[in-house]
Amino acid sequence: MLIDTHCHIHDVDYPLDIDETLKHAHDNDVNQIICIGTSVSDSRRAIEFASSHDGVFNSIGVHPHNSKEGWNELEQLITPANPLIVAVGEIGLDYFYDHSPRDIQIQALQAQIELALKHNLPIIFHIREAFDDFWPIFDNFQFAGQRIRGELHSFTDTMKNAQEGLKRGLYIGVNGYSTFTKDESQKAMFAALPLDKLLLETDAPFLTPVPFRGKVNEPAFVRSVADYHGTIRKISSDEVAIVTTANARTLFELK
Repeated sequence: MLIDTHCHIHDVDYPLDIDETLKHAHDNDVNQIICIGTSVSDSRRAIEFASSHDGVFNSIGVHPHNSKEGWNELEQLITPANPLIVAVGEIGLDYFYDHSPRDIQIQALQAQIELALKHNLPIIFHIREAFDDFWPIFDNFQFAGQRIRGELHSFTDTMKNAQEGLKRGLYIGVNGYSTFTKDESQKAMFAALPLDKLLLETDAPFLTPVPFRGKVNEPAFVRSVADYHGTIRKISSDEVAIVTTANARTLFELK
């Protein structure tokens, strides 16, 4: 079995038929999916979507792009009525686009880490060109004795920052980008990531993997990500599936 640990198929603009998308996923042994919140309103949609479809879970969070819209209403979503929330995310820092001011991104990140710790939820981190600011924020919580559980989603950075994450106990999320990057240093980095700290994701509808480039991404295509990471490690995709599924179940406490 495979788990798509990160997708956005609950989005109102997702272009594929949902019933067909979920059937296609199940036909490819992708039987659990996590829909990721990126704003308060999007988190509500993710909750509603998960509650309406078997095998679907969700996270809640405000993406760094949306930080300027606010995040204070997130905690209201964590109730016994919403038992399928398995993480806070995706949250973090994105200095590539700067859609929200950096100081607001930092405030949102800190507040949402506090929220995750308060409710004992793992965190899905989106960090792009901002690790120099991210690590001190992360470590301030660790130094205070608060253990953060989580992952670096859609990781495309350096092996050095991957190692920084691994030594802090974080998982590394990989998706279709790893199957088509032309950057040799990234290829080497992806091949060197330890399987027991790897999570598979699609980020659908974005980052469609080889061999489906040009199509809308969907959870079923996480199998191609597994195939690729088996090939570069010279192991079977079944072994990749077994280990990464166990990783996801451990981090997100999936049943």
